[in-house]
Amino acid sequence: MKYSHMVAGRFLARPNRFIAHVEIGGNTEICHVKNTGRCRELLQPGAEVFCQVAQNPARKTKFDLIAVRKGKRLINIDSQAPNTAAGEWLKGGGLGELKDLKAETFHGDSRFDFSFEKDGKTCFLEVKGVTLESDGICAFPDAPTTRGVKHLQGLTKAVREGFGAYVLFVVQMADVTYLHPNDSTDPAFGGALREASAAGVQVLAVDCQVTENSMEIGKAVPVRL
Repeated sequence: MKYSHMVAGRFLARPNRFIAHVEIGGNTEICHVKNTGRCRELLQPGAEVFCQVAQNPARKTKFDLIAVRKGKRLINIDSQAPNTAAGEWLKGGGLGELKDLKAETFHGDSRFDFSFEKDGKTCFLEVKGVTLESDGICAFPDAPTTRGVKHLQGLTKAVREGFGAYVLFVVQMADVTYLHPNDSTDPAFGGALREASAAGVQVLAVDCQVTENSMEIGKAVPVRL
């Protein structure tokens, strides 16, 4: 996936979860943050960031904050990017040959990011974007997520009903060591993930090649439950 109309800037502050103050071209600009997570370890004063110029002149904010450099790592923090990249990956054979690939599919009281037929079985897949990293080790989530727990419970229920189910953690950076559930922040999610895995939900993680104007799924990342 590619972005157009990108500019570099320097992060200054985040008054609330929706906006950031960024120095761009010598001016302080108000940017929309496309991630409602905490991102505290990423959005540090002085950090180099990359923003997309909004093409809608009626918008209140002129820029979207897309990526941030943390040390030598460039990390995409656009919460919409993992689904887009996962869709490209699935269409490109990331999970092998699939039929009837669809986005945003309801099953019971759950809405999953993708559904498809694989090896003659209807399957559901939920995508989770990952930006929390320390020394190459990634964790999810970075804040408690009741919605994430509900998705895992829905996948677990689908498996018990005879469907296939996957959760795909899209790590929005490259060259990481492994991923683990962030039990210290959200033990309920960690418990639900382990229960889902034990029930037969396929737990997968992949990293991404990230540039100033693109993100593409790369290689598999080990998951330690």
